[in-house]
Amino acid sequence: MSESPLLREVEGERKIGISSRWDALTEELKKVSRIALPMVFVAISQQLVITVAMMMLGHLGELSLSGAAIATSLTNVTGFSLLYGLSSGLETLCGQAYGARQYKKLSVYTNGAMIALVIVCIPISILWVFMDKLLILIGQDPLISVEARKYSIWLIPALFSHAILQPLVRYLQTQSLILPMLLSSVASLCFHVPVCWAFVFKLNLGCKGAALAIGLSYWLNVFLLGVYVRYSSSCNDTRISISFSKEVYSSIGEFVCLAIPSACMICLEWWTYEIVVLLSGLLPNPQLEASVLSICLMISSLHFFIPLSIGAGASTRISNELGAGNSEAARNVVTAVLVLSLSEAVIAITALLCSGRVLGFLFSNEKEVVDYIGKMVPFVCLLVVTDCIQSVLSGVVRGNGKQHSGAYINLGSFYLVGLPVASILGFAAHLNGKGLWIGLNIGAAVQSILLIIITLFTDWQKQADRARERIFDGN
Repeated sequence: MSESPLLREVEGERKIGISSRWDALTEELKKVSRIALPMVFVAISQQLVITVAMMMLGHLGELSLSGAAIATSLTNVTGFSLLYGLSSGLETLCGQAYGARQYKKLSVYTNGAMIALVIVCIPISILWVFMDKLLILIGQDPLISVEARKYSIWLIPALFSHAILQPLVRYLQTQSLILPMLLSSVASLCFHVPVCWAFVFKLNLGCKGAALAIGLSYWLNVFLLGVYVRYSSSCNDTRISISFSKEVYSSIGEFVCLAIPSACMICLEWWTYEIVVLLSGLLPNPQLEASVLSICLMISSLHFFIPLSIGAGASTRISNELGAGNSEAARNVVTAVLVLSLSEAVIAITALLCSGRVLGFLFSNEKEVVDYIGKMVPFVCLLVVTDCIQSVLSGVVRGNGKQHSGAYINLGSFYLVGLPVASILGFAAHLNGKGLWIGLNIGAAVQSILLIIITLFTDWQKQADRARERIFDGN
């Protein structure tokens, strides 16, 4: 029996629709990849500046290394993570303004964000000056505390450079201008290695020299990006002109409304991992447990830059499309970034499971440590999966300006579920470090599930309308 013309027409339309959706997904994958791949190297290059300094201080002795390690942890918690989180508010504002072709507002928002973050740096700097008293108060060794204070004080210039660098990164990221960030980050890292070596070993400045080198490297990064923004034709429409106009000051209020929940969203998650490492020091065999958990955290943190960068791509593409009023295109971005991130997760998990038995030898020659890390690899893989989901969906949340929801999700996931479960399993159930890590996995899983739910129930047309209202009415 021959097929009717109507059925053939319907079947043809269905095939065209499937082909059209597949083409849209493929095109979106290309757009996100062009942002995410360079951003991986940008993030790693910026992180390696601190890592290189720590590696060099490790050759000066235990006191210099321990002082710098504690100072690095506290300065991350009280300073750098806070600035990173606050500046993420620009991912919504600048991204949607660029999509709406309100190019002047990118300059206004970025200018206002720089002023706000520099002001935030002042009380943080005062806290760092008294770092030794804070550490002694919480029971740290006085000699280590004094060394940590030296490092923290000389790191203050790096704090202020970060207050300018992070808004510049968001300004360029939301325009998909990733290559200049990549080149400036790599150039700063290449500058940092010999300068840090000279300050630490040749000039005998120790931890002060390492901190000073970090600051100089970050300022070089700021300078290079500033030159690009000032003279590049790519920034003609959005050129930043530093001013203190009424328009800039009024934009600070808009920025703060998104910056505070953005900071809460990022810092609440960031601090959880620091707390878990501190809790490992209270277990029966603290040296072994803290070492293994720190190594596992280092492994997952190195991988985390990949989904974090895909999340940056998601934030950029979604904010651009919502600003342009393209709700359906924004929905397609979510599908594309999840496909990209989960595909990468499969590769990462396979590599970790295949190398599980020998992975520990990269960090230690102790058989006890190596065996313990091998047992922890499956749990690290679970965190890799949740990282690939939550990092991308967190980028989606930032792109559509729902940071308040993200902050509440992270608060509930990690502080009402993750950390309590980790404490129960680690201490009451005597699972030690494995229990702490399982609790961390459970918190991350809850976070991922909640982010999936709010993404599924997002009204994209409503978000597009809100983005247009925000940019054109200033609401």
